[in-house]
Amino acid sequence: MIDIHNHVLPKLDDGSKSIDMSIDMLELAENQGITEVVSTVHYQHPKFDNLRITYEKMLERIYILEKHLDKKSIGIKIHPGAEVYYYPNLLQLIENPLITMGNGKYMLVEFHPFHIPEGHKNELFNLKMSGVTPIIAHPERYKIIQNDINKVLEWMDIGCLIQVDAGSVLGTLGSAAQIASEIIIKNRWCQILCSDAHDNRNRNFNLKDAVELIENWVGKNAYSLVYDNPKAVLSGEKVKIDPKDNIYSEENNVWKKIMLKISKLK
Repeated sequence: MIDIHNHVLPKLDDGSKSIDMSIDMLELAENQGITEVVSTVHYQHPKFDNLRITYEKMLERIYILEKHLDKKSIGIKIHPGAEVYYYPNLLQLIENPLITMGNGKYMLVEFHPFHIPEGHKNELFNLKMSGVTPIIAHPERYKIIQNDINKVLEWMDIGCLIQVDAGSVLGTLGSAAQIASEIIIKNRWCQILCSDAHDNRNRNFNLKDAVELIENWVGKNAYSLVYDNPKAVLSGEKVKIDPKDNIYSEENNVWKKIMLKISKLK
């Protein structure tokens, strides 16, 4: 398996706090069958205004960590990358090798969980037209998607890929994210599943358990989410988008499903 969204490099953002923590995380990742990861540092995120991460700094941190991994015989390849917080400046960033994946062909983009700016689709469309395909990070965690999950299709219509967090599938990121992730995956609106791992405790690598659950929903197609499609991203190749045609019924939206669950518990 290949995980293209995690924060495993130590002392860069809110991810791993130490080399030892990173080693613990990657040892678990290897035990799950993960062979490659992209460590996606938060970029231009308002919570990390003081960060001045460069491509060269990322390579230096990767070199140090991989030396430690060699001593432990942990055979995972680490690639540099970024999780880019949305501002209407994405086109201005594409020359920075840290910002894109797959020889400049893909960019992982995240939004504020409670606010997605007007006009963002124009920026994403222009990014796509420039030759860089946006990958929308964990949309199932955004309140606007939980309120109207069909908005995922609007991103797909302009050529974006959709990445779901494994923690959402497993329910560790909240009921709303879990329900939204199930809808997105069952409708084949998701192309990539990632761990979004941050530490060796509550947010560790967890692809294996999530894939086993997703296999019950979509069969062997689950493995394209953790191998074929992320491999294509790393190679700069095209990823096929093949959603079901159906629009999800408003009567069965995420929050109504949650209220139904609550009512059954009473």
